[in-house]
Amino acid sequence: MTYETLDWSVDEHGVAVLTLNRPDALNAFDITMARELEQVFLTDARDDAVRAVVVTGAGRAFCAGMDLSAEGSVFGLDESLAPTPEEFRQRYDEPPYDTGIRDTGGKVTLAIHALPKPVIGAINGAAVGIGATMTLAMDIRLASTKARIGFVFGRLGIVPEACSTWFLPRIVGVQQALEWVYSADVLTAEQALAGRLVRSLHEPDDLLPTAVDLARSFVVDRSPAALGLAKQMLYRNSAAEHPLEAHLSDSLAMFYTSIADGKEGVAAFREKRTPSFTAKASDLPRIYPVVE
Repeated sequence: MTYETLDWSVDEHGVAVLTLNRPDALNAFDITMARELEQVFLTDARDDAVRAVVVTGAGRAFCAGMDLSAEGSVFGLDESLAPTPEEFRQRYDEPPYDTGIRDTGGKVTLAIHALPKPVIGAINGAAVGIGATMTLAMDIRLASTKARIGFVFGRLGIVPEACSTWFLPRIVGVQQALEWVYSADVLTAEQALAGRLVRSLHEPDDLLPTAVDLARSFVVDRSPAALGLAKQMLYRNSAAEHPLEAHLSDSLAMFYTSIADGKEGVAAFREKRTPSFTAKASDLPRIYPVVE
């Protein structure tokens, strides 16, 4: 699929590079980019030929935040609506609430989070507002030494969005998350690293190659199904009320992987050869009960 605001390419190892591509606008996030990002993670990234995704920005910025130059409601919301929490929770995925109330950044991060594959952010420059919060749904973040990251919502009189109040405290802790949101300061790359928001810092020319190499190390000679289940389990079980919840999902995941790619993995280990896994990320066994 061709995109207006994104570039998408996939290498021979199945590592996709997704580039936010509005460099003249510092890759500012607009409604078109929101829809295209959601689309790419719900379609292109779910192709079994894609094993991992690296996200970066074109030019000198990663994403400078919401494009505030748009006419009307820059957030694309229907200001004639006034939903109650009860009404919205019951009908959030129906019109007019789906398009008129729901946070577009949240739709993007939910699509990223739901992808059963590794997603790595390569933050090459300014990442402010939604430019920062969209990276929180990515599994790992690497940053350029020139990166600048800001949760600046307080300066605009709005709140953190894109599900960031779920992701950010889990990544850096509640105290650090609150300080960054309260202050609304733009962090240097070194401050982001010290706060454990990013995994590592890299010189600008080294950032993307390092992120791609890391992605390849995750997926080459690995079972896509095992990786997809592990991602589900780490996110869900870390928020469970009791370790029994982890035990129940662990048990089902171990059962289903051991009778599929696990057999090949054991055989390859015994025979001292490279495994040939066949299970797909698009066909994961269900290990959690359906929530009504």
